[in-house]
Amino acid sequence: MFEKFLNGTRSILFFWLLITIGAGCTQIPDGLKPVHSFDVDRYQGRWFEIMRLDHSFERGLSHVTATYGLRSDGTLSVFNRGLNKARCRWEEATGTAKFQGDKTVGSLSVSFFWPFSGGYHIIELDETNYNYALVAGPSREYLWVLSRKRSLQPKVVSMLLASAKRSGFPVNELIAVDHREHKCEVVSLDK
Repeated sequence: MFEKFLNGTRSILFFWLLITIGAGCTQIPDGLKPVHSFDVDRYQGRWFEIMRLDHSFERGLSHVTATYGLRSDGTLSVFNRGLNKARCRWEEATGTAKFQGDKTVGSLSVSFFWPFSGGYHIIELDETNYNYALVAGPSREYLWVLSRKRSLQPKVVSMLLASAKRSGFPVNELIAVDHREHKCEVVSLDK
């Protein structure tokens, strides 16, 4: 009987740990502030990943895009896609993003599988045209430079990198994401 109780308790503790870890990954790194006057209607659509700090879930991917769409419940649909050149195939992930507070603040939680979610904090944004964004994750180990086009003007990249450096990100570790034409025998880039 005690063993059954102990196994049940372990399961509950493990589940609680998963929720706690998942919930803890949504904060914004100390000292950073997400953009205000954020307009989700203008932000939705497709973004090209220009640069990123490398991490396991995107390692080796080129031609990375993220597409956001407003859902009727006020959350955002998230569709990430990247080309694994070594395998010559697309890798995709579908998720949901919800605002962490006021919808005019660019701070969201993104989840690709429950109960885990990660912070998505827009810390720089072209508020005039919504053509570029600098996005931080829950720590300074996650950073993305996004653009509406496959490339950004060098002066815009320099400005974003200077901002990221001032904010304590390891900008020398950023990798450029390849969006050049690539032909695969298995897949087409037009898909």
